[in-house]
Amino acid sequence: MLGQIETGKSVPTIGLLWKITIALGVPFASLIATDDARGTLVLRRTNAKLLSSNQGQFTSRALFPFDGERQVEFYELRLAPLHRENADAHAPGTRENLVVARGAVEITSGSGRPVTLSEGDAIVFEADVPHSYRNLGTEEAVLFLVMTYIETIG
Repeated sequence: MLGQIETGKSVPTIGLLWKITIALGVPFASLIATDDARGTLVLRRTNAKLLSSNQGQFTSRALFPFDGERQVEFYELRLAPLHRENADAHAPGTRENLVVARGAVEITSGSGRPVTLSEGDAIVFEADVPHSYRNLGTEEAVLFLVMTYIETIG
């Protein structure tokens, strides 16, 4: 599969990319990093790298430059109506901080009970266990995600 991705014959899903980062023990952004950006940088929506899964039912857009390793990443997430997106566990120590900008969603982390969030609500949870996001409404839900990784000493 990696060979097909390298040659442009296959486009990886978000789920596959997460699995690769976990196997490599690196932050997600390091897979698509570019040169180090300095000073003010405008990230236009029209130029964004949009990652999607499940026939576009879930999309993720980075709201930070891919300029090397970092301990914090910022994303816009969009969930299609009534869609559930299951995520594999991230690297040990990873935490997610989500805020709902539009809609109502249900977040489940590990074996914990689902938590319902409405527009303007936020949640912080350990993301080094399997977790899921579910849109409870009939309109697209929009969330903003800040992902933090523990600092690795190497």
